[in-house]
Amino acid sequence: MDLPCVEWQKHVEQKWSRLTLDEKKCFSSLLDIDEVFDFGLSQIIQEDVDFLSGISKDYPIQKDLERAARCRKEGNSSFKARDYTAAVLHYSQGVCHASLSSEQLSLCYANRSAALFHLQHYRECLEDIDRALNHGYPSHLKHKLQDRQAQCLNHFPNGTEGLNTIKQGAGHQAEGLNTTKHGAGHQAEGLNTTKQGAGHQAEGLNTAKQGAEHQAEGVCSRTNSTKPNPKSPNSQQQNGISPVSCLPPGLSVCFSPEKGRHLVATKGIAAGEVILEDRAYSCVLIPGMVGERREETEEAGRVFGTEVRRCHQCLGETVSPVPCEGCSYARYCSEGCRRGAWERHHRWECPIGAELCTAGVMSQLALRVALKAGVKEVLKARQPIRDADNDSKLIGEKISSKNSSSKPITEKIRPKKKNSGSSDAEPEINDPSDYYHGDSYLSVYHLLPHLNGHAPSLRFLCSVTIATLYLRLRQAGPPPVSWERGGASESRKCSNQSQAPEEGEGWTPELSLLGSVVLRHMLQLRCNAQAVSLLRDTGDFTAVQSTQEVRIATAIFPTLSILNHSCCPNTSLNFRTSHLVSPQPDLVSTDELGSTGPEACSAPVSISAGVAVSIRASRDICPGQEVLHCYGPHSSRMVLCERRRLLQEQYHFLCICQACSLEQGEGPEGRGPDTHQQCGKCEGPVKQCSVDGAGGFVCVRSSCGHRVSRSELDLRLQEVRVQLEQAVDLLETDRPDQSVRLLQRAVSQACVFLKETHPLQGQLADAMARAYSTMGEWRGAASQLERSVVAIRSQYGEDSIELGHQLFKLAQLHFNGGFPGPALSVISRARRLLSLHCGPHCPEVQELQGMEDCLQGVL
Repeated sequence: MDLPCVEWQKHVEQKWSRLTLDEKKCFSSLLDIDEVFDFGLSQIIQEDVDFLSGISKDYPIQKDLERAARCRKEGNSSFKARDYTAAVLHYSQGVCHASLSSEQLSLCYANRSAALFHLQHYRECLEDIDRALNHGYPSHLKHKLQDRQAQCLNHFPNGTEGLNTIKQGAGHQAEGLNTTKHGAGHQAEGLNTTKQGAGHQAEGLNTAKQGAEHQAEGVCSRTNSTKPNPKSPNSQQQNGISPVSCLPPGLSVCFSPEKGRHLVATKGIAAGEVILEDRAYSCVLIPGMVGERREETEEAGRVFGTEVRRCHQCLGETVSPVPCEGCSYARYCSEGCRRGAWERHHRWECPIGAELCTAGVMSQLALRVALKAGVKEVLKARQPIRDADNDSKLIGEKISSKNSSSKPITEKIRPKKKNSGSSDAEPEINDPSDYYHGDSYLSVYHLLPHLNGHAPSLRFLCSVTIATLYLRLRQAGPPPVSWERGGASESRKCSNQSQAPEEGEGWTPELSLLGSVVLRHMLQLRCNAQAVSLLRDTGDFTAVQSTQEVRIATAIFPTLSILNHSCCPNTSLNFRTSHLVSPQPDLVSTDELGSTGPEACSAPVSISAGVAVSIRASRDICPGQEVLHCYGPHSSRMVLCERRRLLQEQYHFLCICQACSLEQGEGPEGRGPDTHQQCGKCEGPVKQCSVDGAGGFVCVRSSCGHRVSRSELDLRLQEVRVQLEQAVDLLETDRPDQSVRLLQRAVSQACVFLKETHPLQGQLADAMARAYSTMGEWRGAASQLERSVVAIRSQYGEDSIELGHQLFKLAQLHFNGGFPGPALSVISRARRLLSLHCGPHCPEVQELQGMEDCLQGVL
């Protein structure tokens, strides 16, 4: 849920409708984010704060012993059924709902250790045994844990030394998500994707970045230098984290009035080469049960969401999460991640967690960015911001007057003096590293919020939402440590601060700067947020890997935000999660992190956690060519008019990329799935036409001339899709034979008016392959999957990651069916594409190598 819940949106809509016409005009004319926040704050009364808290009860996050006991009971049922994975998930829910001093906590830990033992997670089992004992496990049952502990230690070569290693805590953990992103939330055509209907849209375009003019407000550029500048932020530590990243050789940040800031290759980049890597400045895990009450979902025994399976700090998958001691929602993979999250942001998120869930992911991420930065970094970033817009125009005019194309900028505008009427400041030469700030907060702050690009009603929604959260944060406790060092008044002049209540001790009027900064980031995220996706094994059947691309988080990447959009990009994105922890807590001083809280202990502190992205060339990039990636609307999934509409609505620019320019010459609709249709009478090619005053298709053969209306065609497509969904349901309920018969009827109907290259034909063949493989009919499954490959190749291209994933599954089918020749042929093709987009070390490539080694040993 990127935006606030529907109830809150309706509440704010009512407030907007009650404004007078003059008030709306006044708000719409505001050009300063501080003033926009002040206006929103002036509209808030205590009833608004109470209303937000009231609707937040639908997202319960408090500890609940009854729910903990219920989760443990459900875990016991799964354990008895030998479904140990489900048991672990239920026990983990119990751990999170149990309060720190309750017996339920120790019982849930102990029961989870038993399930982990059966799953052969011996390390995690030992950790849970230790936790159960430390949290008051009943003495008359301790012998069970001691026996299990001894059995676990037998699986470690050093015996009891292995237990000491467990207690020391992990120092490093990394997880490769190995996913390629062509668009937010896009689900690759796989054996499990048959429920997708045609026209499935990549998840809210909230997943990419800003539009064509997303340059930093202090217009600048940096060309990579192999020698670091000691004055540059790139040589400093940011918030105790590792040094900010520099651009690798061969890349330059350039500026042009048409494109804004963008990334250009200064040397040739080969397809498959990693262009650069970027670490998210901050990220928020996306709840997997959006729109549903969590307790209802759990009681129904439905699939657990990503918030249950992943660490809320580093996003790494964990089978035995460590809970927040103050709420039931946040959980972590280790004590280090728990402590790091608590010190940086969760200390202040925890008391208002329910309200943050109600306010949406964008609000929480915006707050998290501001909390991490702190007032000192914010004040540093705000210094040049007032004249940035004029500076941008000046540089843009200077470039335009010289008829220059995109090029690195090495001129810095001298700041204007106060009360100076002159606007024709001369640029001075300065080190461009002053403008490119790597993955520091400065890079995030200077992303454009596109204040005027957002509709006034949306600006009002964001302003009121952040203002309400700001007041709720004041009521919950003292201000964040990173914001109570003074100095906010140096940069903020507020006209409405006297109206704000002063519930929280230490909240001075000047600290409304925090609210203003959070609002700025929320507006930025509408155009700059990036979806973090990964391929997840659905586990529907074991013979062939069945995967689904899942969006797990929303993040802000400082350097990735420089890249402009293309509907047919020349890059692929691969995400990974990791955390590095300091084994000595005093490496991160309490002066920096603040006073101790519920989770403050001697555990290692996470000093660098979150998600990173590798940007890899998906085709050869020549010197001087721009590096581009897709914000969501991709030419292989949407027609021209739809892509342009979505990009204009969210990113405020008209796309004129190469793909759009080529399609524009083909008509207003551009290319799309309609080109994969055929005449239902003679199977000849068709073209768009007008039928009875409405859109439709006509056979191009003069001897036929058969016409069909758009409504009739949509009805036929819908009938086939319904049969496809029914067939998948039959397959998921272990009735593959019935599923095959229904799919055969659907294919017969589809073949009348759809070519084999139509996406729906690919989905039908994909489902058929899944059904045949479930029955062990490998040859039939491979034949159907080859049909699906034809459709995917036509839709996504010969070098697409989607084709790579499909060929990977085809290789599995040939391998499992005992067809070494075809398997080896497909393995080489799949490996090339997966290596191109995901790198040679991704799990799929490694599995292909294992299959090849096995087959070559047989031949």
